[in-house]
This record gives sequence, C-alpha cells and structure tokens, in this order.
Amino acid sequence: MTTPELPAFWAVIPAAGVGARMRADRPKQYLELAGRTILEHSLACFLDHPSLRRVVVGLSVDDPYWPALACAGDPRIERVDGGKERADTVLKALLRLDELGARPSDWVLVHDAARPNLARTDLDLLLAELADDAVGGLLAVPARDTLKRAGPDGRVAETVDRSVIWQAYTPQMFRFGTLHRSLADALVSGVAITDEASAIEWSGQAPRLVEGRADNLKVTRPEDLDWLRQRWAGRH
Repeated sequence: MTTPELPAFWAVIPAAGVGARMRADRPKQYLELAGRTILEHSLACFLDHPSLRRVVVGLSVDDPYWPALACAGDPRIERVDGGKERADTVLKALLRLDELGARPSDWVLVHDAARPNLARTDLDLLLAELADDAVGGLLAVPARDTLKRAGPDGRVAETVDRSVIWQAYTPQMFRFGTLHRSLADALVSGVAITDEASAIEWSGQAPRLVEGRADNLKVTRPEDLDWLRQRWAGRH
C-alpha cells in the first residue's frame, strides 16, 4: 500500500516576544538547548520537511540575535518585522506569504518559536489528518489532571469536566485565505486573539483537534527548559 502524499505547506513562526517569565538575559527563543538555540530547533522540523514551500519568521525590529544564527541565511526563510502582539506578527507574516505567491487554498502552519520539541511524526500526522479537511485544525492534548475553576476569592468554585477540555498546541494548520481573512477581521473588530484557532472560531468555524504528543511543550518557565535539557542530554 502506497503512503498518501502529504500536502505542501507554508510555515509561520512568530518570534518577536521577549519571554519575560524566563527571567533570562535575552528572549527565550535564543536560549541554548543541546548546542543550538530554541528557535533553531523549532525551525528544524519544518526545514527538514520535503513538503515545505517557505517559512516566514516574525522578529522584533531591533532583534540583534537572529543574524548570528546559521539558519539566518537559509533561502527558504523569510524575515518580517513583528507586531505588538502575536496575532499582529502572524498577520504581517501572512501578508509576506501573499507577496510570495501563496494561494487562498494553500495550507499555512503556524508554530510557536519556543516549542522546540515538535516530533516529525506529529507534523506528518497533522498534515495527513487535515489534508482534506474543510476547516483545518491544530495539534492538541486532552486534559489529564482534574481541573478547578477558581472564584474571585481564590477558592475552588467548581470542578470542570476534563473530558471535554483539550490543551491547544502548535502547529495550527489552516487554509491561507481563510486564516488571513479571519485574523484580519478579528483584529479590526478588537477581538482578543490568543492563537490562530481562536480567530477561526470567531469567524464561525470549528477547527479540528488532532491529538499529538504531550512532550511538544512550550518553553515558558525556567523549569521547562531544564526538563528539555535533561531529556536531550548528549543530543547535538
């Protein structure tokens, strides 16, 4: 049996944030992990994929770290100036994809710059599961722990049914035209957009959840990076 061909795609990596919770001397995407920066690891899974057309990285205007990376001169990577919020950066990247010739029906995958442990198997799973999907979707993980909703006094107000709760991960995969329109309209309307799926939801569509690996974690706090360093000990 032949393996179905995976769809070609464009990728967007918003990397203009500072990551204040890491309490580091530089943005967290430039912290070292197994001999390379977190951002380089986050890019690698896409650059190694034969279906990638181009990847756009959104960076701070005055970012002094990017030029020193080995991948900065890769012809498959386009740099754009980031915006005030993640959604603004993604929209700027989509505008660049439009200039590069992205068609409305093309797939765009948006991935967190600080999520360096994306497995190739998860990327291929997402591409395969959503190849013919009318809306698109995202990697996600079902909630495992008991969930509590807090009241204003800091006490438990209720226990939430975890069977219907998923934790949103990335990449998030949508058609270029749909994502561009949904994100632009949501920002013009002043809607708070925390990820690309929330823009799609605001437009009245329901993204599909594709269960991925739980170790595709986002580096947010120092202990996240410590965990990855221990897991990747000896990896170069």
